Amino acid sequence: MSEIIAGFEYLVDNFDEFLMLLQQHLALVLVSELAAIAVAIPASILAVRNARARRVVLGVGNVAQTIPTLAIIALVFPLIGIGFWPSVIGLWAYAILPIITNTISGIENVSDDTVEAARGMGMTDWEVLRKIQVPLALPVIFAGIRTSIVLNVGTAYLAFFIGGGGLGLWVVGGIQLYNMPQVLAGAIPGALLAIGADLVLARIQHRLGGESDVNNPTAGAA
Repeated sequence: MSEIIAGFEYLVDNFDEFLMLLQQHLALVLVSELAAIAVAIPASILAVRNARARRVVLGVGNVAQTIPTLAIIALVFPLIGIGFWPSVIGLWAYAILPIITNTISGIENVSDDTVEAARGMGMTDWEVLRKIQVPLALPVIFAGIRTSIVLNVGTAYLAFFIGGGGLGLWVVGGIQLYNMPQVLAGAIPGALLAIGADLVLARIQHRLGGESDVNNPTAGAA
């Protein structure tokens, strides 16, 4: 308990620096997540409609998450240097798989009867996808985004190793200096941020209709 109190005191004493690191951490998560959503959802829709594209999209997603984020960061370092954007690329690669998996699963699990009924009303395949399948799959898609965001909050600590900033500066730096108050001052806010994000996103998912983890095939990854 005394170490936690010491960590809180360290945070208060260095509050301006904490706000800067928190802002950097949030920026890393937000930019990489928006990029992951922008790529993963259209790619997943293409994968649903084309078997060859499905193999490619799932293959890329699986490989991206299999490779450690730090290794991806190291690979992009010679190309674009150090700092914010190399860190974003590493986080982006790690964030896409839960979104891809859930988007494909959500669309494919829409009832065949519902799809056939829509086609019977004269809808084209594109209209069925846009007006029926994607809206019905939205809770499952959002569950993948939720998992991806929570994972990225923790993974963003690795940005420290390539000069990307964020709360990892305190955590890794504190470990190197054997400064436990500094470690806790960086780790506890990150944990609370992940928990808070998960609770808020779970509430949104509930409103979308995804009330249970049955709708979230990647729930176990969080």
